[in-house]
Amino acid sequence: MTIQPIIIAPDPRLKTKSFLVEHIDESIKELVQDMFDTMYYERGIGLAAVQIGVHKRVLVADVTWREADNKEAVSGEQHVLINPEIIHDSADSQSYKEGCLSFPDQFAEVVRPSGVRVKYMDLEGVHHEKDFDGLLATCIQHEIDHLNGITFVDHISHVKRDMINRKLTKLKKAGMFDHDHVHGEHCNHG
Repeated sequence: MTIQPIIIAPDPRLKTKSFLVEHIDESIKELVQDMFDTMYYERGIGLAAVQIGVHKRVLVADVTWREADNKEAVSGEQHVLINPEIIHDSADSQSYKEGCLSFPDQFAEVVRPSGVRVKYMDLEGVHHEKDFDGLLATCIQHEIDHLNGITFVDHISHVKRDMINRKLTKLKKAGMFDHDHVHGEHCNHG
């Protein structure tokens, strides 16, 4: 189990588009395990590789995990999407109060399509097309945004986004985040 430090906004690495994964090897499998370990440790439901400083198009999600009595995470339904691409979204939308591990304790209402069809590769290199809806669809869209250098605050007003970024900059300067690593029950998404 390797917990990786989370990059905290504002940070230019979060605005960088991630690269396609050319082939699945042991390093990708280790990356995915580290991402799940980090996501559960930080009490998130999704994480993009860029959030731990790896600019590869890999995301993980588990919107059904729970915390055991000993505070350990018990996984639910784990999703690994490599080189994900949204190929269709629903006409109807939903609003969800999103958070992000890279924006600790910051939340905002974001409107997204309520369902998406995603083309991706799994850890065995098999290609899939799958429909996602509800919270999982929101989570996957949030993480795909990360892979494209977009964060959830890019979906809200400039005023609120600037306020959040100024607050996080101030907290970073005050040393509130140890090496960009935060722990706590602060966010829903990665």
